[in-house]
Amino acid sequence: MAQCDVKDEAKAITLKTYAYDLLRHGIVESIALPEISLTSDADSNASYETQLTRGDFTYYHYGCDGVHDNGWGCAYRTLQSMASWILHKRQWHSQLNIPSLLEIQQTLVRIEDKSPRFVGSRDWIGALEVFYTVDTLYDVPCKIVHVTKNDDLSKHVAELLKYFRDYGGFVMMGGDMDAASKGIAGIHSNGKDSYLLVVDPHYSGGPVSIEDLISKGYIRWQNTKEFVDSSFYNLCLPYLK
Repeated sequence: MAQCDVKDEAKAITLKTYAYDLLRHGIVESIALPEISLTSDADSNASYETQLTRGDFTYYHYGCDGVHDNGWGCAYRTLQSMASWILHKRQWHSQLNIPSLLEIQQTLVRIEDKSPRFVGSRDWIGALEVFYTVDTLYDVPCKIVHVTKNDDLSKHVAELLKYFRDYGGFVMMGGDMDAASKGIAGIHSNGKDSYLLVVDPHYSGGPVSIEDLISKGYIRWQNTKEFVDSSFYNLCLPYLK
């Protein structure tokens, strides 16, 4: 899509300044593949397929812009990381800006998804609001994958593998009992045993490096069996090649 096709809503997003440089380059390339136990379900890494987010994205996290959003802003931060991937994918990152938490709220009110009182609140958002925002600002359609309570997340591995093969996007994941929204930037699977590459926005303070985030578990491989089975999950998959 050419720059002249950029929607007015995206052009209206204001320029931001940050107290420190946000981490961007080489995030998914910096983490080693998960260590695989030699079990009947997992014989070796050689039998696994690995698919990762293709293209740069910026790691947005709690408080990175001076807004104190601990406890309520994790989905907004994951949306910001997704938006950064979209802008880099379309080579718009030098012309357009990432929406603030307030601008995300204003967008949702403008399309009448939320009432005016939502602006300036600490109300959570989920996968549907992420979809509405990226569609409104960037004209990027998304698919919502719903994982019901007590369902096995591994049942959706084949769909996620195909998505990362075809699109290599940055996925947002939210739930209810597991209310900690997170980004998903890859999958590592042999069909029986599977891991998702979690980009966790719950970091507070200025991360020193990508390696710092990895060592503290904010960027990590997580086995699908380790997700909360009493929680439903919604995954927002942006469809942009």
